Amino acid sequence: MHKFAKGAAIALISLALAACSSRKEDDMPLSKSSPDVLYTQARTSMELGNYSKAVRSLEALDSRYPFGPHKTQVQLDLIYAYYKLDDPASGIANIDRFIRLNPTHKDIDYVYYMRGLVNMQSDSYMFHDMLNIDRTDRDPKAAQDAFKDFDRLIKSYPNSKYAADAQKRMQFLKNRLAKYSINVAEYYIKMNAWSAAAVRAQSVMESYPGTPSTERALEIMALAYDELGQDKLKEHVLMVMKSNFPSNAMLK
Repeated sequence: MHKFAKGAAIALISLALAACSSRKEDDMPLSKSSPDVLYTQARTSMELGNYSKAVRSLEALDSRYPFGPHKTQVQLDLIYAYYKLDDPASGIANIDRFIRLNPTHKDIDYVYYMRGLVNMQSDSYMFHDMLNIDRTDRDPKAAQDAFKDFDRLIKSYPNSKYAADAQKRMQFLKNRLAKYSINVAEYYIKMNAWSAAAVRAQSVMESYPGTPSTERALEIMALAYDELGQDKLKEHVLMVMKSNFPSNAMLK
């Protein structure tokens, strides 16, 4: 066992050294390459799906030739590469820098669109999605940011080729955020915090109308107003429910 452990340790060290050596060999040409060569390498890496290698070339270009011939395209490519690497922190940092430095760029609508995509990526949990696990109870900040990004894109650039897709994604985000608020309201019910539950359910009606959570929001409001002795408010909610969800069990 001792010999095996020693051999395994040597093998791991060898692999680590080989990896470092490989990285140095990859990086050495970058320090000597011209802007055109570096950019060609980056584009080739992106076309081959090697986004890690592409980022190294793009970052070398960005740091060594910040005013070079490819400067804005390098920044745009970095945004996309970080997105493909599932690195939202770096993606958002580069997006915000681009917006700050190039507020009137012809592709600024694309940058806002990518900001929404990156925030959606930050909100998603790949394995939960694969296993169809509902995680709408998680912190909604990234989803809220994504919604704002797509809303800004649509309002500022209504004719953008990304506007239609952004609209679809906003509907998905509305459903996700409405479901989160319902989860919060149901938590308040468990705590017998009826006033807080009613307010949270009402926020779904006001902020996310037309989502699948609307019916449950009305149920919570009716239940909460009943517990609070607010008979007129309860009657009003039941009237709205009757108009929109006449088959609901609370009406029987």
